[in-house]
Amino acid sequence: MLKVVENRHGDEAERELSALDRLAREGARRMLEQALAAEVESYVNRYRDARDDDGRALVVRNGRAPARSVVVGSGVLEIQAPRVNDKRVVDGERQRFTSEILPPYLRKSQSISELLPALYLRGLSTGDFRGALAALLGDNAPGFSPSVVTRLVSTWQSEFDAWRKRALTDRDYVYIWADGVHFNVRLEDDRLAALVIIGARQDGTKEVIALEDGFRESTESWAALLRDLKARGLRAPVVAVGDGALGFWAALRDVFPKTREQRCWVHKLANVLDKLPKSQQPKAKSLLHEMMNAATKAECERLMATFATHYEAKYPKAVKSLQTEADKLMTHFDFPAEHWKHLRTTNPIESTFATVKLRQRVTKGAGSRKAGLAMAYRLLLLAEASWRRLNGHQLLPLVREGVQFVDGIRVEPGGIASDTSKIKPKKTKNQTAKVAA
Repeated sequence: MLKVVENRHGDEAERELSALDRLAREGARRMLEQALAAEVESYVNRYRDARDDDGRALVVRNGRAPARSVVVGSGVLEIQAPRVNDKRVVDGERQRFTSEILPPYLRKSQSISELLPALYLRGLSTGDFRGALAALLGDNAPGFSPSVVTRLVSTWQSEFDAWRKRALTDRDYVYIWADGVHFNVRLEDDRLAALVIIGARQDGTKEVIALEDGFRESTESWAALLRDLKARGLRAPVVAVGDGALGFWAALRDVFPKTREQRCWVHKLANVLDKLPKSQQPKAKSLLHEMMNAATKAECERLMATFATHYEAKYPKAVKSLQTEADKLMTHFDFPAEHWKHLRTTNPIESTFATVKLRQRVTKGAGSRKAGLAMAYRLLLLAEASWRRLNGHQLLPLVREGVQFVDGIRVEPGGIASDTSKIKPKKTKNQTAKVAA
């Protein structure tokens, strides 16, 4: 949990800090005023040739506006912005100067406007806001209080309701990742099962496609979500990545029967290791990781056979867990090697929801299921802004077109491998020989 720690270094240190803060804020105020003056001067000079019938300038300086408080990163600044009197009329409409640096009615910079929701979503409780923001911005920072957070959550719920109904006809997701994430709801007995789908577009960017309240990740819940996405224009993805939960896969086969299935290796490995004693897990884990990172499908199958030979006699449940739908673990071999890293796990969802779980631990869970989904929605959008594109994103259009790949290498219609320069050197020789054979 994030906490505010008071400064207890003595009166002298506090005076020095106060002086430093005042210096920083005064410097920021002067720089802002200079930037505003330069902006006005540039505007006036741009239209200096505009004159009325008597030869008087139509665009001139017009004093200063009344002082207003603006919250920026260095604190609260008192600013008197210069004004412009623009008498020009274009197409019957009176022209008006509007500052791009300090628009009318602006009271907070964009970074400060994002600060409050970011602090809340990252784990700062509402009771700590006053102390935290006073330490950051000074005691006179306006517009920041626990009540503002309450209004923000209400706004997020409205935004989420509109987002979940948006059209998807202008989107084409080649790959999707699906998972169910569970977290507490403070005022309800049942935990919230959030059904999450993230997709990769043809340019390699990843986006949140869907976030819905599901009932224990049931087939009916997943099917309802997928049908809704299809009705809003979602095209069938080429590959879907998820764990072994039967609900999602049964729904996927019903709604998008042509979509290929890729099981998450991380979930599979955890399930297999759970059926082995701790003394056997380190060696087994090493072998399982070799399978996951195998350079070819044949090598992966060989390693699975080796695992079965070593463990089937004493630990048949572990071997059975590994062999169950093993072919679905190897779907990625039929796609570009550059994409294997992304296709083998549901990590895009797992890592993102770590912040959701942090927030629900701080608040002991959201107050309602709707508030919990709205919070998760905002966290996902914050995370989405920092997601990087897929490796080898230029190959995604080929995947959508149905171009064939064998062990990560593109294969021409005649059966000849190409684009081998994109594959790691240690793989190229063996894989090329296999495809050519």
